[in-house]
Amino acid sequence: MNEHSNIVPLRQPDEIDDPLTNILRSGARQLLAQAVEMEAEAFLAAMKGLKRPDGRDRLVRHGHGPVRTIQTGIGAVEVARVKIRDRAVTSDGERIRFTSAILPLWARRTKSLDALLPVLYLRGISTGDFQEALAALLGKDAPNLSPGVVSRLTTEWQLEYERWQKRDLSARRYVYVWADGVFLQARMEDHSECMLVLIGATPEGKKELIGFQVGVRESTQSWHELLVEAKTRGLKIAPEIAVGDGALGFWKALDEVFPATRHQRCWVHKTANILNKVAVSVQASMKKDLREVYLASNRASAEVAIDVFAEKYGAKYDKAVECLTKDRDAMLAFYEFPAEHWDHLRTANPIESVFATVRHRTVRTKGSLSSTTAKLMVFKLLCAASKTWRRLKGTNQLPKVIAGVRFENGIEVIQVPENHAA
Repeated sequence: MNEHSNIVPLRQPDEIDDPLTNILRSGARQLLAQAVEMEAEAFLAAMKGLKRPDGRDRLVRHGHGPVRTIQTGIGAVEVARVKIRDRAVTSDGERIRFTSAILPLWARRTKSLDALLPVLYLRGISTGDFQEALAALLGKDAPNLSPGVVSRLTTEWQLEYERWQKRDLSARRYVYVWADGVFLQARMEDHSECMLVLIGATPEGKKELIGFQVGVRESTQSWHELLVEAKTRGLKIAPEIAVGDGALGFWKALDEVFPATRHQRCWVHKTANILNKVAVSVQASMKKDLREVYLASNRASAEVAIDVFAEKYGAKYDKAVECLTKDRDAMLAFYEFPAEHWDHLRTANPIESVFATVRHRTVRTKGSLSSTTAKLMVFKLLCAASKTWRRLKGTNQLPKVIAGVRFENGIEVIQVPENHAA
């Protein structure tokens, strides 16, 4: 019997009345339920040929599991898992089990929401504030985002990081690599810890995260350990060229582990270093002249632009000129590769864009960031960012690099034996 009441619920001051979001959540529940049902039906259809001795189907539906709440980007969505029963047991006691790819057995949040947590943390939101920060998006009483849950997530990320560190690289080949590091002052410790990152480009033009670890400063020893670890796990073929900033530790370690790999200094870092040596009033024109160097159509034109730069600024700004000319060869190494790849090889920006977030977090927390938590958060952030890294242009050029074709100003000029390729 229906009961009628004259009590009218009042909307709380912090409650958001959003009919559109309510409609979206309702539709999401229906679509998710339909998808789960269709997945179960497809599984049963694929197993239709399995029969019991009496001719009946071996696999049948067996109701639903308890209703559970999944946190999604539009809030909580309730769904029940479809259960399938195996009515026959094999001689070894094994049963066929149905596992939903859409709705994993213990899932409480979507993967995209898990990927959002490191971003929030590195943007300055403490783990205890996640629930409050996401209340407007997920609903006032959004579960599964308490500090305890985030702490357990960190433990899971640690295990994921350890598995990732042990993965086999023997089947991988990277023609180009980018290296960079960022310093963190974690909990006011006596020394600065540096997060070292190594990214590589496969012959198919896809950029991947090769190595990541925390070292003591950007020292030769720290970089050496990272490179040796990658080599030990199967990365035997030296990359064609490495791109990085002026950290001497990396370049010395690279020469020790992969001596055949050529050096390319990052133009973003070099430009900043040069401009820091001159007055602000000169920086705009000097920056324009530097662009004439690294945007030149070929190496010969770039060499001429460097000479013009030295003649123009040498008298008053000799330190800025020296900063450019002392690394002349390393700044122009990218011209020896296909022209389609020059945009990629001039800078270590794929790493810098992620580290900008880390630096923001370090400033906001004023040293309160745990080094272990920071490492795992940055690792997860790099894994998420790697899916959006821009593929190399002109990927059809990559096999030529591997085969030993030399390039001059981005044009193929000399064919050399494969085992002599630089």
